[in-house]
Amino acid sequence: MAVILDAIPRELMYATDRHASELEDLTLTLGEGPCVDATTGGPVLVADLTAPECRNRWPVFAPAAVLAGVRAVFALPLRVGGIRLGVLDLYRARVGDLGAEQLADALVLADTACAVLLDDATRHGVDRDDQWPDRTGLQHPEVHQAAGMIMVQLRVTAAVALLRLRAYAYSWDRRLRDVAADVVARRLRLLPTGDTRANGGTVY
Repeated sequence: MAVILDAIPRELMYATDRHASELEDLTLTLGEGPCVDATTGGPVLVADLTAPECRNRWPVFAPAAVLAGVRAVFALPLRVGGIRLGVLDLYRARVGDLGAEQLADALVLADTACAVLLDDATRHGVDRDDQWPDRTGLQHPEVHQAAGMIMVQLRVTAAVALLRLRAYAYSWDRRLRDVAADVVARRLRLLPTGDTRANGGTVY
């Protein structure tokens, strides 16, 4: 299970285990998947990521998630009225739908996650670690920093800056956080054309 804050770039707030963190890391890097779709739409319930329709809908994310040991994903939007807070991502290591009772429990869990996030927002400085198995906070601040640097360098929006980061990460088969770390450390500079030049061991 993971709770993702609706932000650009997206931010993982809570995760129950390594697989949940890995799943969100893939979503962040690839920019596609059930969690992305649930951010702007309704619940996305995927019983079998190996199904052809899943491969067609998420051609990069689906096989990567399966390779990571995830077979089913259930993404539930976290909303209060018309306000979108984020997404609750649930996963399974085996193929299968959620039963009626399991889905009802998941929806209650989503409501609870909303309540905790809102409570946190109004009680800064209060330790809430006892509420969740693993609180990650800003898991990859370098992604935010790199996006900000690219925004200034290329004079683009935050969304475009993140897209450039993702495109580079995908092209070179790297994780987004690693590419972002190179940008922040000035080992990598993305040019307006998308080309790069090597200079003294630094990529510009």
